[in-house]
Amino acid sequence: MPALPLWPLYVMFGMVPLWWALGGLYLFWPVFTVVLGVVLLSRGRIRMPTGWTLWLMMISLIVISATRLEKITSFIMYGLRLSFVVSAFLIYLYVYNAARSGLSWKRLFQPLMVFWLAMVALGWLGVILPRLALTTPVEMLLPKSISGDRIVQAFTHVHTTEFNVASRNPYFRTAAPFPYTNNWGTGFAVLVPCVVAYLSSVRQGLLRKIVIVSLPLSLVPAFLTLNRGMFIGLGAGLLYLGLRALMRGDVRVIASIIGVALLAWVVTLFIPVMDLITNRVENTDSTRDRADLYWQTLNAVLHSPLLGYGAPRTVDTTTGAEPLGTQGQLWLIMFSHGLPALILFLLIFVLIARRLAVAVSTPGKWLSIIPVIALIMTPFYGYTDPNMSVMFFGIALAMAAVDGPVNRSATTEPATRPPVPRTIPS
Repeated sequence: MPALPLWPLYVMFGMVPLWWALGGLYLFWPVFTVVLGVVLLSRGRIRMPTGWTLWLMMISLIVISATRLEKITSFIMYGLRLSFVVSAFLIYLYVYNAARSGLSWKRLFQPLMVFWLAMVALGWLGVILPRLALTTPVEMLLPKSISGDRIVQAFTHVHTTEFNVASRNPYFRTAAPFPYTNNWGTGFAVLVPCVVAYLSSVRQGLLRKIVIVSLPLSLVPAFLTLNRGMFIGLGAGLLYLGLRALMRGDVRVIASIIGVALLAWVVTLFIPVMDLITNRVENTDSTRDRADLYWQTLNAVLHSPLLGYGAPRTVDTTTGAEPLGTQGQLWLIMFSHGLPALILFLLIFVLIARRLAVAVSTPGKWLSIIPVIALIMTPFYGYTDPNMSVMFFGIALAMAAVDGPVNRSATTEPATRPPVPRTIPS
């Protein structure tokens, strides 16, 4: 059976700065998904990883929930969100099958590491040019009726940071290549385990050296996000990993956790991140607005618990400006697609976390905390966007390593038996 090619993954994950500058990172993602699906299906036999039946059930409920949409225009954002969910599932299948078929672990990891480097580089662009915003080609090509939409505008009119333009002394919070700083924080939290897993499994190469340098550099834009959910999610993941390592006496994993923690502590000597977070909390109403939004979202769900409302809805009864069913993946799934879809969504991560708990290698153990981090951040941040694909890229690598042998060769692909020449009788 032919090996799956890497170029679809490089197009999606390795060319992020280009798609961001064009204003099409979010809008092009569904197109990439179609290409990825065609390549995967054309290969033939597909191995199904843990949780695939729950995935299909959840996607089915999301499709059915479209019957609850009230406006024709709502189908645009609904379709985009559905495509992000399908993308994550296809990435899960694609990377899992590529790893199980013998594709080099080192090569398969590379597109994800290039995505990480792009995110760090664009994060630093925000540090250097915090007010930079671009009118992109995609924004100019879209009809005004579409490009003028608040959410579409956030996707296509790109900016390096998120800040309050009305403030005299705004906080410039890292955002690029995402539209919102919370997306950057989510991506950082789930990619740090992937970076450490890569560094602990790949021992040579230029990319490894660049990734090593990028890890301490990434902490500056990460801390400037001031994302409480990012710190909570990553902290919970490291705590989970550390407790398991202590129970097993795994010195290597414990040492790697201490190394990451020390690196973060050194950066706090130069960036007073806790003071900045405290000051921001004291001078904004975000916590109160979120609490009010969550309460009203929960009340609305009780009136449509099975299928939800198809998509978030704006009401004039909340203290904040955000629609019901936003400000957290848990609330988005529950409000938009109903309680059964939310239960399936959470079960997927619980089932995967349980399966990955048997990982024995250091890279596998680091990757096994991705579903834990995702679950912890689910009430705070939404990730029905490219970040969900990032999560399941890392999860697929870990699942492939747990389910069967993978090719960890640093430099070469697995040897294949040469075809036996046929002799033609004379």
